[in-house]
Amino acid sequence: MRLKPGALLRFYSLCGILVQVAATKNKARGSQGQFPLTQNVTVVEGGTANLTCRVDQNDNTSLQWSNPAQQTLYFDDKKALRDNRIELVRASWHELSISVSDVSLSDEGQYTCSLFTMPVKTSKAFLTVLGVPEKPQITGFTSPVMEGERMQLTCKTSGSKPAADIRWFKNDKEVKDVKYLKEEDANRKTFTVSSTLDFLADRSDDGAVVSCRVDHESLNSTPQIAMQVLEIHYTPLVKIISSNSWPEEGQSIILTCESKGKPVPEPVLWTKDGGELPDPERMVVNGRVLSISFLNKTDNGTYRCEAKNPIGRNSTEYVLIVHDPNALAGQTGPDHALIGGIVAVVVFVTLCSIILLGRYLARHKGTYLTNEAKGAEDAPDADTAIINAEGSQVNAEEKKEYFI
Repeated sequence: MRLKPGALLRFYSLCGILVQVAATKNKARGSQGQFPLTQNVTVVEGGTANLTCRVDQNDNTSLQWSNPAQQTLYFDDKKALRDNRIELVRASWHELSISVSDVSLSDEGQYTCSLFTMPVKTSKAFLTVLGVPEKPQITGFTSPVMEGERMQLTCKTSGSKPAADIRWFKNDKEVKDVKYLKEEDANRKTFTVSSTLDFLADRSDDGAVVSCRVDHESLNSTPQIAMQVLEIHYTPLVKIISSNSWPEEGQSIILTCESKGKPVPEPVLWTKDGGELPDPERMVVNGRVLSISFLNKTDNGTYRCEAKNPIGRNSTEYVLIVHDPNALAGQTGPDHALIGGIVAVVVFVTLCSIILLGRYLARHKGTYLTNEAKGAEDAPDADTAIINAEGSQVNAEEKKEYFI
């Protein structure tokens, strides 16, 4: 059967439609496994951010990057936005990578990668821009500071995002008791932070190094540090050192006056018992040193060393006692003699006590035997003998002597 020309045309059109529908269904089934993949990016202000969008399965479908304002940056390998900071890194059916150099805080936001399937599929990547804190500065120090005055040092840094952390150190030892203040900058993106160190100046702080350290994630573990060397003025601290701990007559002695202060103390002043040194020929002052030669008893007394500087003055004393070497040797003999005498007396008294005790016991034993013998001569019994013995006291002494 022959078809008419009009019917044949309608047949071909119908076949074309069926083929197109089948192709669209196949394309739709193929695009079901396609999905763009992106990652969030963090970059330091002024650095370069790399944005990458990947597709595992792609049947020649276009990729596109757009910024937070939904402006197209790149469509496949074609640049859409005139910004010299934005460049193409790689463009293929499976990847679209771009870079943004000299990143500013205004570049922060959500970027979108679009895959133009039916329907369009997207993936978001958030770009975080870190604000770098400015180099810190220490204020509030006026040189010099007098001992006992209150010091307030302030460390300040601006432009950090997020807010930076400030720590204080004195000679590498961290100081914890400080005040911390955080304020938002005018751009409402970055922060200004400050910290105050408050303490009373002490002479031990003179020459100490006070440092303020700023830590922030944008510094890559390399903190920014500001330092200040302290200068504290204080009154002299005075001490006398003797060269001889047991000075004797005829010897010499050197007294050294050590004085430490800031500013450096003036030459020291030596006095004796509240007045001038009495014998300049033997008592010689050379700077901070007092030398006394050929010591004698007249040198005994209180020696004072006084030092002063523009802040004030201070003094200390040394009591000098000159010893007689002969008297010292004589004092040693009597001590031993006294001990020996005491021992001799104790021995003598002990021997005498033993002798007397022996004589006493012997005498009483003889008396008893004599009395008993005498009374027994005339007495018929023991009681009568004792009575007779009491009446013969004169003869008893003779009998005692006999038995002894």
